[in-house]
Amino acid sequence: MLPLQGLKVVAIEQAVAAPFASSRLADAGAEVLKIERPEGDFARGYDDVAAGQSSYFVWLNRGKTSVTLDLRSEAGKAELDRLLGGADVLIQNLKRGALDRLGYDRARLTRDFPRLITCGISGYGDGGPMADRKAYDLLIQAESGLCSITGGPSEPARVGLSIVDIATGATAHAAILEALIRRGITGEGAHISISMFDVMADWLTVPLLNHEGGKSPKRIGMAHPSIAPYGVFETRDGHLILISVQSDREWRALCAEFLNDAGLGTDPRFATNVARVQNRAETDAVVARGFAARGRDDAIAALLRADVALAAVNDMAGLSAHPHLRRITVDTPNGPVSYPAPAAIFDAEPRDYGAVPALAPHRS
Repeated sequence: MLPLQGLKVVAIEQAVAAPFASSRLADAGAEVLKIERPEGDFARGYDDVAAGQSSYFVWLNRGKTSVTLDLRSEAGKAELDRLLGGADVLIQNLKRGALDRLGYDRARLTRDFPRLITCGISGYGDGGPMADRKAYDLLIQAESGLCSITGGPSEPARVGLSIVDIATGATAHAAILEALIRRGITGEGAHISISMFDVMADWLTVPLLNHEGGKSPKRIGMAHPSIAPYGVFETRDGHLILISVQSDREWRALCAEFLNDAGLGTDPRFATNVARVQNRAETDAVVARGFAARGRDDAIAALLRADVALAAVNDMAGLSAHPHLRRITVDTPNGPVSYPAPAAIFDAEPRDYGAVPALAPHRS
């Protein structure tokens, strides 16, 4: 039996953040009723690369049932009332205040559905000077300052995936599970509000504290701001390898085994991480010469002998063919689609992943 079997979730959702949260509930056995407007979740049209369908939609809507309602109509509201009467969780990421204007404000939900757990996702929360602004992933990346610490020295950059939406969905998922545990103890429902801006500000705590401590982070590409050597180096045959030296002991092992110069391990310019960071250019130059003298396979073997952490600098082709990649295959209206498996593995509990729904016929 899956852990959330028997749980019913109503998700008035679109795009990425709320669907991420509800998809994880569906994976765990919850019945998720995805409420779509008559024209459907606009994420259905984001692209057409997954058997002619949107990659976002196929990824985040497996195992759900599509229910098409016009919530502006009395018939649509009556059907939503019926669904909420049997629901445990309501997730929504409508524009701030939209659910209230439809007649489903917090006071009414508490009165009519006292055991219901509601989770509202918005860009900037329920209050504050920017609460009514539209907010999408890249807008929050920019507004929160994330872009200022992403990319190389020349200009800010976006993180190359919808990190704000995904982080918000994961936060919502965790909060809903907390509320379910609490309800199991007290019998009471809960109202949860999650702001995309708040989620990203929380995740940016370390760079923020560095800034407020007088060491504002700078963009340094694939290097680490406070550890050296921790960056990308090119082998003799043109392959890029990222290494991470986390301690002075590891530095000495790198010098002896990889650089073939044990004396560099105790050289005052490099002997401590503080010294290596202060002399980053010289540190990186020494390591770069070591890589330039070795081919890819030789370099990896020597790094492994030294017990130094490393990674190939892959692209999506590299991930697609990666020997460590676990996959699942889900049914979709256009046929099966294979993509990466969810990370959590439950011992002795194999998971089956439900189909991606077609847009349901308009019911009311």
